[in-house]
Amino acid sequence: MRIAVPNKGRLHEPTISLLERAGLHIEETADRQLYADTVDPDVSVLFARAADIPEYVRDGAADLGITGLDQAAESGGVADAASAAEEGDLVDLLDLGYGSCTLVLAAPEDGDVSTVEDLAGGTVATEFPNVTRDYLDRVGVDADVVTVTGATELTPHVDMADAIVDITSTGTTLKVNRLAVLDDVLASSVRLFARPDVVDDPKVEQVRTAFESVLAADGRRYLMMNAPTDRLDAVKDVIPGLGGPTVMDVEADEDGNGMVAVHAVVEERDVFATISELKAVGASGILVTEIERLVE
Repeated sequence: MRIAVPNKGRLHEPTISLLERAGLHIEETADRQLYADTVDPDVSVLFARAADIPEYVRDGAADLGITGLDQAAESGGVADAASAAEEGDLVDLLDLGYGSCTLVLAAPEDGDVSTVEDLAGGTVATEFPNVTRDYLDRVGVDADVVTVTGATELTPHVDMADAIVDITSTGTTLKVNRLAVLDDVLASSVRLFARPDVVDDPKVEQVRTAFESVLAADGRRYLMMNAPTDRLDAVKDVIPGLGGPTVMDVEADEDGNGMVAVHAVVEERDVFATISELKAVGASGILVTEIERLVE
């Protein structure tokens, strides 16, 4: 099975990191620029431009692809499940949680276009013509779409377009160019995509589960501690954990009092306060560790 991944740009490093954390270590080869094996002999990696990855998957050069939803939607249809996929669609298997951005419709702050309806008979410039046409059809506005390959935000100021559809993460570029957002067109993030015919393949499910385990571990920590048996209920009140903490009997303390070891997964943001509360109810030997993967 081959996974197509971004070969450069802002999505490359987090994607390689995800593969490594999921246990798919990439083996260095002489042809590293094009493809590479992983420690799993059944899984290899194909390096490609993020915009080209959907087509590689559709054409069968790769079985899975990791790229932005915006790129997949621009290149063709995207379905939530294989059963809902039409011919040529990709199936959106998993939101990988990085590369978040939004495609927005924007126009000059002091211009004549202040609503989507004002674009009727006008022109929209964009690097995403297919997504833009789908959006205009969805909102029932008849406007021309002009495809550009860069500097989209400048086109309304040189009379090339009345508005634009462009990617924004923070909105800073739009503000600098005196453009106001009129509507959100598409919320995007990096996803794991597959062709409908491979969705049920056991190896595909294995890869998806591995990625899910990495995502589940993000922002969580593993706590281990000792506590007197008679304080266990108080400890449980502090850290319910995932379905309740794991409790194991240990040797009695030096005074002969019964002791238990308590293990639990907690949210990282809660660790600071949780440790203080645990100490207050009698827990000791508290250890906090990172979690690499968590299968729920």
